Amino acid sequence: MCFKVVIPARYASSRLPGKPLLDLGGKPMVVRVAERALLSGADEVVVATDHPQVLEVVRRHGLHALLTSSDHASGTDRLAEVVALSGWNEDELIVNVQGDEPLIDPALIVRTASCLAASGADIATVAHPVADAADFFNPNIVKVVVSARGDALYFSRAPIPYARDHFAREAGGETLPPAMVAYRHIGLYAYRAHFLRTYSRLAPSPLESIEALEQLRALWHGFRISVAFADHLPAAGVDTAEDARRMQEWFKKV
Repeated sequence: MCFKVVIPARYASSRLPGKPLLDLGGKPMVVRVAERALLSGADEVVVATDHPQVLEVVRRHGLHALLTSSDHASGTDRLAEVVALSGWNEDELIVNVQGDEPLIDPALIVRTASCLAASGADIATVAHPVADAADFFNPNIVKVVVSARGDALYFSRAPIPYARDHFAREAGGETLPPAMVAYRHIGLYAYRAHFLRTYSRLAPSPLESIEALEQLRALWHGFRISVAFADHLPAAGVDTAEDARRMQEWFKKV
């Protein structure tokens, strides 16, 4: 199986400006991410950035980078530009690895690409069982309901599927029913190149706006999203200054 990895690395971040260049044990974070992605065996790993400094740093470390527009509304749009700039064919499999996940598991990248290849879907993503009721009811943890053939039926910040009778008996929602399987969504995606070329032309959906979940646009327009399952929760990424300090401490120990 051949697949490519694209790492969107936007320089401007409201919570952590210049985040791709955060020093982690002597290397910029975006370089750490790209090195992890290379361990997946991808036939090409591309950093897609909107800033010349990130471009120069990545190339200085011997890695492939492209300068993309600063006007993209999402990382998916940035991937679409990479597809166009690179001239990749319609059936190319492309895994989107976030530029703030320096501990990404290469095996999970492979699993996501394999799920897309085997399913014939337009998109593949990842989920992991939710075992804790607090996580299930947490709107910051996105849940996904999956069909019998392994496709996403819906993503929501709400607690889905909702165990009506169990939660009626237990008003506080302190436990989950023993027989119920719920999944948290993990934001790792693989796409077919033809979908990325189509995505920018899709009208935003009402559900996407209500839930603030971009992937609902694809479901709204009838595209298939196949779901792979992770053996364990991936390591947390870097979103805040506190996350950055934690990650820097981790890299001091390795």
